[in-house]
Amino acid sequence: MPHDCSTPQIPGGIYPFDARGVARRFRHAAIFGALEALHPGEAMRFCNDHDPLPLLAQIQHRYGPYIRITYVSREPGQVVIDFLATGEQAAQ
Repeated sequence: MPHDCSTPQIPGGIYPFDARGVARRFRHAAIFGALEALHPGEAMRFCNDHDPLPLLAQIQHRYGPYIRITYVSREPGQVVIDFLATGEQAAQ
């Protein structure tokens, strides 16, 4: 049976994204690309080794209400955040 990368492996339309395996210089570009690929109602479950506060500020500025940010875990060394595509557009 072939693998379909467009189908989430976690029920509920949640796609995993482990930033710890992405070179630091590529992380933000990869994260923004992944967020822009989400359809309304889908989420990206982001894992990182630290709390990415500057990145979160960039996401809020860039996407506004289109991306909802929810912490799943804030444990040292394993921060997990869900980014949900809401379908709402940012105010122009």
